[in-house]
Formats: sequence, structure tokens, C-alpha cells
Amino acid sequence: MGVIFKKVKESKAGFDLYLLSAKSAWKSVLSEYKASIEAGIEKKRQVLTLAKGDRLIYVGIVSEELKSAEDSEAIRNLAHSVFNMAKAEESKRVNLHNLCKSNEISALFAEGFGLSTYEFLHHRKDQEKVAHQLEELCFVDDAISAKKIKELNAQLDATMWARDLVNEPLSHMTAMDLAKAFEAKGKQSGFSVDVLSKKKIQSLKMGGLLAVNKGSIDPPTFSILEWKPKKARNKKPVVLVGKGVVYDTGGLSLKPTPNSMDLMKSDMAGAAMMAGVISAVAQADLDVHVIALIPASDNRPSGNAYVPGDIITMFDGTTVEVLNTDAEGRLLLADALSYAKKYDPQLVFDAATLTGAAVRAVGTFASAIMGTADKKVIEQLQESGERTYERVVPFPLWADYGKEMKSAIADLNNLGSGLAGQITAGKFLEHFTDYPWVHIDIAGPSFLPSANTYRPKGASGVGVRLLFDFLKNMK
Repeated sequence: MGVIFKKVKESKAGFDLYLLSAKSAWKSVLSEYKASIEAGIEKKRQVLTLAKGDRLIYVGIVSEELKSAEDSEAIRNLAHSVFNMAKAEESKRVNLHNLCKSNEISALFAEGFGLSTYEFLHHRKDQEKVAHQLEELCFVDDAISAKKIKELNAQLDATMWARDLVNEPLSHMTAMDLAKAFEAKGKQSGFSVDVLSKKKIQSLKMGGLLAVNKGSIDPPTFSILEWKPKKARNKKPVVLVGKGVVYDTGGLSLKPTPNSMDLMKSDMAGAAMMAGVISAVAQADLDVHVIALIPASDNRPSGNAYVPGDIITMFDGTTVEVLNTDAEGRLLLADALSYAKKYDPQLVFDAATLTGAAVRAVGTFASAIMGTADKKVIEQLQESGERTYERVVPFPLWADYGKEMKSAIADLNNLGSGLAGQITAGKFLEHFTDYPWVHIDIAGPSFLPSANTYRPKGASGVGVRLLFDFLKNMK
């Protein structure tokens, strides 16, 4: 599925890559290749292939001046190119020799390389024939710390897992299957999982989740994931809410199939993201108390499905007029956001593949964000987005947008006017919060129509590294 990062004193048999820059002290190590490397630097080559006796070595030429997010991303993209070369050689390991001054170069390379190794093949009979052979990326005599390697492994494992969850079709990932996957990963990573059954959800009167589930033959679930270290630096928990619509037909407001319903196994990418964050935090043993709430169901158009015109009563007592059954994700999220109040949270994030408007606004290159959290929180999230290259774009939550969510016959409607849909959806969710909160609409970058270097076609696992970085650096 991926590779394991480890630190070694000496190079093992495998694919040898030397990272260097024009300013690094590489000549004493690679003196016999001085002319070739200097020519490569002058011609701005990225990777050189050089003969060393009866085998080859590879040289990656980078810039150590990491002045921007693009500079760091260039190293991750270089790593993707190296992965393809190592894959072609059927190597089992890559030995990374970092001749640059900073070990940050090693970490950036490892991120791009590790994320490039993802494959979703376990439904194919020929998976053993087509799968790559890579197992390890070894930092050879590198100053990179054991703690950093642990964090890299944690983030890689969690992102790969999130990709797997999203890529699984409904036939293998119902709401019950999703909850079972959380339980299995919790045992492996060290976080706790409590799954509320349909009977419990009914007793709690989570009207949004239950309405969406009315058309399904499968029961809904509401999963509570928690990582609580003994010496957490936050007195109040950070709560993560993820949209878990495991498949979305649109309900009776049926979606068209091409480039729409055929992609809707991905409508639980918010749930996968938040579960992935918990897993990464637990594996890395971060000293932060985090809780994830995952309401999950599919949205189908059966004879008992909820219909446009229905009025439903949410967990907090708010009544909602349903104008479109395809605006279902906000109904699940609203119940979970109301439920989050019981934890008296320091901060709440929700993530969802919520609106096509977010895709139209920022494409697949960023997520749309908005919320009531302090300006410093938004700035810190943007900084994390730059560091991880999982960028976020803030949008306003002006009161004007809230007027569109009013209903003449209920407290709210679930649709709005259709203009600035990513914001009106956010205004709907805001109604169910009374704490510092940030909404992240990941509809664009969560499921890609084609591969983009280390981000594969399909599920990208976006957001796991973003929020891990935020929580790690949270003040």
C-alpha cells in the first residue's frame, strides 16, 4: 500500500538517490561525478542518472531556498518523479542520501515519495503482478529526528487509509462498514471508537441523519472517535465533524449519472479525512485531545425516502424545510455540530464534500473555508495549508447570506437561492454552532478526475496532513 520510512547508518541494497543543491557540500562525496553534476545544475536538470561501477546512482537537484509553498512542493514533485524511476527498476527500497544542509529537504522528499506509492488494487485479480515492489525509504546517516520520522509514517499511513475508505464503492462501504473500519483502525492506532446504532440515533432524535437515511435499506451510524493523551495541552477538546454520506444518489432529487452520481462513493471524504486525522494524531502520539464525530448514511430514492417539501426536526429542535433532497450533507452535519456542544469544545472543524459551488469557486486546487473562529485560527489554518500544500481559501459569512436560508413555514430551508452556494451552506451550518468553528468544503480537491503528481486519480486523502499540521502547531 505504501512505504515505511526508517533511518539507517549505511546504505542497503536498492535504489540510491543523492539529494543536493548548487550550494551544498556534495563534491567530497560525489567527486568522481563533478563535471556531470555541475553540468546538470547549469542546465537545471532535476534528476541525473550516473554509472557507479556495475550499478546506477541517481542525483536529485533541488533548491534549498524554501521561500514559498511552491518551493517545498517542487521537492515533493521531484520525489514523485524518483518514485516512478524506482518503480520501473522494481526496487524494494530507496536509500536517500541528503547532502543538503537542511533535513527539511529529506522530510519534504519523503512526503512526496510516500504519497506517490499509493495504489488501490485489492479488487483486481492481477494485483500482485501490477503492484509496485517498494517497501522502504531509508534515510541514510541523516540528521532527521526519530520524532519526525514517526510523524511522517503516521501521516502517510492515515492519508493512505483515508484514500482507501473513499475509493471503496458502496458495495463494500456502507455506513456499517465505515463504522467497522473505524473500530479496526482504532485498535491499530490507539484511539477509542463508540458507534451509536440506529436505535440510539432515534432516541437522540437526530432528525437530519434519520431523514437522509429514510430511503436506505441500510441503517445509519454515528461514530465517536477519541484520542485523549494523559497530558493534553488543550483543556477543552478540539472536535472534528466529518460528512459520512457513503453514497449519494441525490435522493428523490436524483443526480445525473455521468460526472456526477458515478463519483458519489466519494461523498464521505469528509468522514475519511477526520478519521484519518485522529489516526495520524494517535500514531504520532501528539499531546492534543481530539474527538471526531462521524454521522453516516447513504442517500437513496426509495418509496419511503424523504421528499422535497418535507419538514424535519433536527437534533437541537430546529425545523428545516427540505427543498432539495440532494442538499443532504448539511443535514447530517447539523446534527453532529449540535451534538458537539456537549463537549464544550475549544474549537470545532467540520469537513465535507458539500457543494459544487466550492469546486466552481476554487477548483481542485484548494478547499473553501469559513467560520466563526478567531482570525488567528483562520490564519494558522492557512499557514498549515501552505506548509502541506493543501491550501484553503477563506470566504465570508455575512448575515446577508443567512436570509436566503429562512423558510416561511419552518425555521430554515436546506437550499438557499443557488448563488454562492458554498457560503449559504456554511450559513446553514453556522446556525447549529455556539463555539469557535471552521467549515472546510473539500468538494474540489478530495476526488480527482486525473492524477496530479503524488495525488492519484480518485481519492486524494486531502485534509489529513492539513489538520495534523494545524493540531501539531496549535497554540
